[in-house]
Amino acid sequence: MVSPLPSPVPAPPAAPPRRRRRRALVATLVAIPLVLLAVAGAGWFALNSGRPTPPAAGTTSFDRPLHVPDLAPSTIEDGVRVYRLHAAEGRTPLVPQGETPTLGYNGTYLGPTLVADRGERVRVEVENGLDESTTVHWHGMHLPAAMDGGPHTPIAAGATWTPEWTIDQPAASLWYHPHLHGRTREQVDAGLAGMFLVTDDEEAALALPREYGIDDVPLIVQDRSFSADGAFAGGVGMQFDGVLGDTILVNGTVAPYFEASTERVRLRLLNGSSARMYDFAFADGRAFDLIGTDGGLLSSPAESTSIPLSPGERAEIVVELTAGERVVLRSRAPDPALHAGGAVFDVLELRAAASLAPSPEVPATLATLPEADETDAAAQRSFEMSGHEINNREMDLGRADFTATVDTSEVWTVRNDNPLPHSFHVHDTQFRVLSVDGESPPARLSGWKDTIALEWDREYRLLVRFEDYADPTTPYMYHCHLLWHEDQGMMGQFLVVEPGQQADLRRPEGDSDDHDDH
Repeated sequence: MVSPLPSPVPAPPAAPPRRRRRRALVATLVAIPLVLLAVAGAGWFALNSGRPTPPAAGTTSFDRPLHVPDLAPSTIEDGVRVYRLHAAEGRTPLVPQGETPTLGYNGTYLGPTLVADRGERVRVEVENGLDESTTVHWHGMHLPAAMDGGPHTPIAAGATWTPEWTIDQPAASLWYHPHLHGRTREQVDAGLAGMFLVTDDEEAALALPREYGIDDVPLIVQDRSFSADGAFAGGVGMQFDGVLGDTILVNGTVAPYFEASTERVRLRLLNGSSARMYDFAFADGRAFDLIGTDGGLLSSPAESTSIPLSPGERAEIVVELTAGERVVLRSRAPDPALHAGGAVFDVLELRAAASLAPSPEVPATLATLPEADETDAAAQRSFEMSGHEINNREMDLGRADFTATVDTSEVWTVRNDNPLPHSFHVHDTQFRVLSVDGESPPARLSGWKDTIALEWDREYRLLVRFEDYADPTTPYMYHCHLLWHEDQGMMGQFLVVEPGQQADLRRPEGDSDDHDDH
């Protein structure tokens, strides 16, 4: 077993269906900005001017040390690494005005970081201490559909779910969060999320920062708003991305600073927001090495000055520091083609110690990635994102939108057909971006991906492969990862079967959704 990070040590009723009138109201509201855009070119952008916005760049006083999530304890039982997660309500002192009612795993807000080596057999005992159903989805993980934690595997209040699988994918920064049908945004925004780091021999052999919490630091970036008593506040409003906030939290810390003690620091960035798009950069414009994205390391470092991330996307960067300096990580305005606002704001301050421990240079070669070859693709599929629908359909838990065959590849063409910001996430598989509007993808999209942002009317061609796991009854999901959009029905599902096997989709036990209420 490799140990590039400190080794882990021992230590269903469905949600009530919403009424049909809500679906009609949502459809009417979503149409408003589209009509305005058609009849008055500035209409959509005028609506966006009222978006909740964090304090302007350069105005934040970083006065709290960054909280680094604990490493999850684990035990080895009959050769299986076992973790335990307990989802529960809590109260967390996030802001001065009062404690915030929150949800968390093994604590009051967020959850511990799970670490496992490629090749390990793992089991996670998930106990639901909430008074409602939940699920836990292992975002970015390659695993059987029955272990994926999507809406087909709800965990009833008081119940325990125990998925078990073998880690079989390259080293990567993954994460976990609820995926309850129609309630994902609410539970994620309340605090149910954490990181899951996969390690392997190839990554362990590289001269990269990997001392957890010292020079290898997870950053779960979220935006929230707060009421006068400290409770979470805010709603969908008129921007239609979802719920945006005016306060940035990193690992649950407002206005955080991190005291760096080494010449280079590896930051594992996760856009843990439910709607906001970020474009991370340093205030002084310095370059950094982008070494990895959603599904693992790039083939070689990509020198960059910014890295855009939509909700659910991850990036690993290595930044070089000089003794005694302070530098601010901020978010620049997103690509205007995303129609995701134009806010520029600060996220985190890095404070370099007066004397720094030396760090080796980032290796010129990181990982061996197979060629993205579409010649043997078994099928071509198209996905059009519009409003809260994919291919003019809303999510139906009782409908498989298509069936794929295990150990085959397909080419998917994905396009955002309206000016609402959208993204696209696929469960189980890490795909490759073949082209963006007919051009080769930029370096940041050249590696393994499971989530991409979708600009208006820009075409993405993806090479998607289905390996190892077939299940004719339990589906994987694909959806917009702006979570309010997902909850409103912007999601589909597919089955992976053996050659010649017939699909036999099973509706989740207790599901009573009439599928006309989103």
